[in-house]
Amino acid sequence: MEASAGLVAGSHNRNELVVIHGHEEHKPSRNLDVQVCEICGDGVGLTVDGNLFVACNDCGFPVCRPCYEYERREGSQNCPQCKTRYKRLKGSPRIEGDDDEEDIDDIEHEFNINHDQPEDDHDQINGNNAARSPYYKTNNKQLAEARLRGTKSYGRGPDDPDRQSHFPPVIAGVRSHPVIPNIMAMHQDYLLLSLTRALMCVLNFVQVMQQGNLGGSDQPDGLNDADMAMIDGARQPLSRKVPIALGKINPYRMIIVARLFILALFLRYRLLNPVNDAFGLWLVSVMCEIWFALSWILDQFPKWYPIDRKTYLDRLSLRYEREGEPNMLCPVDVFVSTVDPMKEPPLNTANTVLSILSMDYPVDKISCYISDDGASMLTFEALSETAEFARKWVPFCKKFSIEPRAPEFYFCEKIDYLKDKAQPTFVEERRAMKREYEEFKVRINALVAKSTKVPPEGWIMQDGTPWPGNNTQDHPGLIQVFLGHSGGLDTEGNELPRLVYVSREKRPGFQHHKKAGAMNALVRVSGVLTNAPFLLNLDCDHYVNNSKAAREAMCFLMDPQIGRKVCYVQFPQRFDGIDRNDRYANRNRVFFDINMKGLDGIQGPVCVGTGCVFRRQALYGYDPPKGPKRPKMASCDCFPCFGRRKNLPKYSKHDANGDAPNLQGMHGDKKLLMSQMNFEKKFGESAIFVTSTMMEQGGVPSSSSPAALLKEAILVISCGYEDNTEWGLELGWIYGSVTEDILTGFKMHCRGWRSIYCMPDRPAFKGTAPINLSDRLNQVLRWALGSIEIFFSRHSPLWYGYKGGKLKWLERFAYVNTTVYPFTSLPLLAYCILPAVCLLTDKFIMPEISTFASLNVIALFLSIFGTGILELRWSGVSIEEWWRNEQFWVIGGVSAYLFAVVQGLLKVLAGIDTNFTVTAKSPDDEDFGELYALKWTTLLIPPTTILVINLIGVVAGISDAINNGNQSMGPLLGKLFFAFWVIVHLYPFLKGLMGRQNRTPTIVIIWSILLASIFSLLWIRIDPFVLQTKGPDTKQCGINC
Repeated sequence: MEASAGLVAGSHNRNELVVIHGHEEHKPSRNLDVQVCEICGDGVGLTVDGNLFVACNDCGFPVCRPCYEYERREGSQNCPQCKTRYKRLKGSPRIEGDDDEEDIDDIEHEFNINHDQPEDDHDQINGNNAARSPYYKTNNKQLAEARLRGTKSYGRGPDDPDRQSHFPPVIAGVRSHPVIPNIMAMHQDYLLLSLTRALMCVLNFVQVMQQGNLGGSDQPDGLNDADMAMIDGARQPLSRKVPIALGKINPYRMIIVARLFILALFLRYRLLNPVNDAFGLWLVSVMCEIWFALSWILDQFPKWYPIDRKTYLDRLSLRYEREGEPNMLCPVDVFVSTVDPMKEPPLNTANTVLSILSMDYPVDKISCYISDDGASMLTFEALSETAEFARKWVPFCKKFSIEPRAPEFYFCEKIDYLKDKAQPTFVEERRAMKREYEEFKVRINALVAKSTKVPPEGWIMQDGTPWPGNNTQDHPGLIQVFLGHSGGLDTEGNELPRLVYVSREKRPGFQHHKKAGAMNALVRVSGVLTNAPFLLNLDCDHYVNNSKAAREAMCFLMDPQIGRKVCYVQFPQRFDGIDRNDRYANRNRVFFDINMKGLDGIQGPVCVGTGCVFRRQALYGYDPPKGPKRPKMASCDCFPCFGRRKNLPKYSKHDANGDAPNLQGMHGDKKLLMSQMNFEKKFGESAIFVTSTMMEQGGVPSSSSPAALLKEAILVISCGYEDNTEWGLELGWIYGSVTEDILTGFKMHCRGWRSIYCMPDRPAFKGTAPINLSDRLNQVLRWALGSIEIFFSRHSPLWYGYKGGKLKWLERFAYVNTTVYPFTSLPLLAYCILPAVCLLTDKFIMPEISTFASLNVIALFLSIFGTGILELRWSGVSIEEWWRNEQFWVIGGVSAYLFAVVQGLLKVLAGIDTNFTVTAKSPDDEDFGELYALKWTTLLIPPTTILVINLIGVVAGISDAINNGNQSMGPLLGKLFFAFWVIVHLYPFLKGLMGRQNRTPTIVIIWSILLASIFSLLWIRIDPFVLQTKGPDTKQCGINC
């Protein structure tokens, strides 16, 4: 599909397809029905045999025969795309340099049916079977199509022999039949190859030893030390684990074990020593403490193996970006999702897109897809302006290597921007670019201002056509390619990455599955248009802060040793615009720098959505590839085998020679049809998309016309495409939770994949976080509600994924903790109310403590502090960040978590669903102005009530102690410590509740006083301000006293 070809609106179900040229000038399009030569523009044509003409068998670059002949005769004799020398094809005259080539047609002898197997292991087997089996006879047309749709080898080495076992033998309708190998021949060939390899190893070792003893050089002629160092660097691993120093990790593990033992003693003491005069309070407190102990175990032990990682970007370039050769880095499709431009400002989205387009990565291997799930004309027009500004911004970034490459944050940085800048024109060009960006901001702000009032007739495009998305819940699918390989050039004439606007079709009566459905639509659209093997997911407010972030991920995903079993690489989330004290723990450093490092040492971190690079095959539900297995060899009667002989399948002589009919091949057509039906049931009815799912290394067939791809793209985003398929159930983003990222990563880990946690020195991505209290609590509520939905679903880690044993136990502990942590709100709420009840009733949850028990309590507190301090020591998290995290754990626990549990139970038991609320990300003009904004939400009531009743309890307890004398001060200290523990943890909430000018919403005060009064009824029988008088003793005075 060409860039700037117009907005395409279509509905597959209604058989509609309309191209609207409302924002761009009309450009004459070429004939899309035939394959077009990229040099002269004519049709490629056919060979003398009537098949599609393919000039280059390495990349399939479309070139017609006259241009091919001219290039061989008068030009450089190389392919314009991959720079590989053209080989002589059938019907072409010989030229100088062809004498050393065999007089055969490359296109007829290029392929072997088992091309995925390493040549050194299976050439002889393949050759024998190819001669015997009729299914190896493939015509030239099928071979050409196979070349156009073929897969590249992984890295620069041979492919995994078992790789194709995960994919069906159906590619775009071309049928292949199973081949039954000669088992005895395989055993003989394997034995011969093993002996040959052993002999070669011995000879090489002897040769190296002789050269070392004689002082000779083992370098080939023409290679100096620098060249050998470069070759050695390219062969080395692209990353390595950096274990935590033993001096830091061993004391940490020792104190964890000690804390577990002390905790067991403490719980034993609490269970065996009930408080008879306050049995109810004691029972509630013990139940809460047991739950806290279980939660600590689930949270602590997945942090047993924390690790760091280091990447080597120079080795990545040496391996995959060799000078004079085609760039072998894998393409990456980048997804950016947005819904409401009023809550997610278009300027933030524009900065995210600009940072993606200017990444330090080959431009032909980056494609950016914008999902507008609200079908907003404002988002569409803002993206059009962004595409125009990108033509100036991208060359400026790459020319001067600036960081970050989001203009809003680059120009706002308070640093010396002249540092390390040596070009004299930098200051002048930077000043001009800043002026261009300010004009760009004015245009975006004008679009936002215009969109605040919707016209009665709806939005109208520039050519007078009504905007197709005027009804956000009933509109066709929309696709617009703003930048790309045709027309996407910057001001210096260089190619720009592809930029695609996508809004999936929405119709009443269909399930759209919120953000997860939009992400799955992007997966299918990108699979049809570009089909990159890796996908980078970003929120619209998260920009690329490190231009080499994609290369950092490729150091893991393209590593020949570990890359093939990695499903995704997760980067930590970092944020801008947070107040210095981080009042509400928005940075969440404890989770990202402690918990995630611990999971990386087990099976990998959980997926947290944004900043995650996925492997497309893992999203498609495929299992990780298995290592090559050695074939089982028949034993003989020699001594090592002890006379045992394994039974092998019996083959007759005719079967071995291929003369007898193959019984399994007789049913090949039926099995092929069933396989094709299964894939349509799994992936949908799009033939092109189904074909793309089987291409592990990605890529789009060159023979596919843009018109056909466009039609398929509209099909795969239709609202009914997922019906009767496995989308959202077994593949893609999994449905059933608003935290679809955690659920999707959990499914991948259950299949045996592992993930990687990458923390480069310069943060890869940065975003904006809600810094005011109300928005922060709503964000935590959404996360907790998603965990509750997972807990009650069939994918709950408590009972899902045991088959096969591919999910490690400590990894399962972590996933269980992510789903049950909202339930901590119930014991935490009770535990925060207990101090006030104890102060008001003059009772306590613990009996008179003995010396041994007091030592146990002191040891428990010391172990808690020791665990936290040692965690900070090996993770680098500051003690202030740790304390803010503890405070907000209590604040969120008694508010957002509590409401999430209630809403989750209502959804499960009563079927009452809750609406997904997008967190507002609009920046305030004043620095940290949003920090003091307080918006009414019911989430504010429970923490306020707890604060009020604890303050009342403190006043009542102190008054009672003063009234009763000094003997009451001793028992009072424990209760006051308990109450002050609650108040200190809720102190940030109290500051946020007061706001900048101590203005608290009246409704919050009314509800809090009302609930506090209800709880204070527990105190109505005790009045510490009046001395109670006791009546006469009837036993002494008698009844008539």
